[in-house]
Amino acid sequence: MSVPHACLCAITTPAEALQATWSFLVRGGFFMIPLSLCSVIGMMAIVYKFLSLSRSRVIPEALARQVEGYENLTAEAKLVAIPRQLQEGNSTLARLCAVALKHQAKSLPEITQAVESAAREEFVHLHSGVGVLDVLVTVAPLLGLLGSASGLVVIFEGLGETTDHVLVAHGIAVALHTTIFGIVTAVVCVIAHSHFTRRIERLTVRLETMLGDFAHACQARSAPNS
Repeated sequence: MSVPHACLCAITTPAEALQATWSFLVRGGFFMIPLSLCSVIGMMAIVYKFLSLSRSRVIPEALARQVEGYENLTAEAKLVAIPRQLQEGNSTLARLCAVALKHQAKSLPEITQAVESAAREEFVHLHSGVGVLDVLVTVAPLLGLLGSASGLVVIFEGLGETTDHVLVAHGIAVALHTTIFGIVTAVVCVIAHSHFTRRIERLTVRLETMLGDFAHACQARSAPNS
């Protein structure tokens, strides 16, 4: 335990940390290349999901308050303001509410069916990128184990050429670098996958509740004119 601790303490500057990381990757061998690619793809997917699942992209609070109070709006100016925001379609809530308004002259089951059809496409967009994390959770550890196994094969093939146990132990340690890197990548992806899945579930439940009430409000407003 003292050796790793001493190595970590010896890294005092960003340049040394970068050099140590590069040395770790290089010593891991060929399989560090696909593992590094997996880690980059995973980080890109995580950043993408943080941006795409932001509140302003799914359920903006200002628009949510107006949609929730749509049934209580009576002033004509306010009735015009909401459709203008919905037509911009800058969020999931806006696009789905726009579908409800487009079919507001129809019956409630027809409005609900139109919103549900549009919601299925929107929910696919909400889940985009999560599947990538799901794949990386499985692939990264397997690549790490494959890299370690290939390194161990090389080491054991050379056992007849040397009796230096220290050198053999060092070679085994180096071979395990890919396993460590693969597991770390998988752990990060698992945490991100769990977080995004729970967030999508919460957003979906809120969207379903708001859209159900909004569909009833649209149908109620169109009823006197029908």
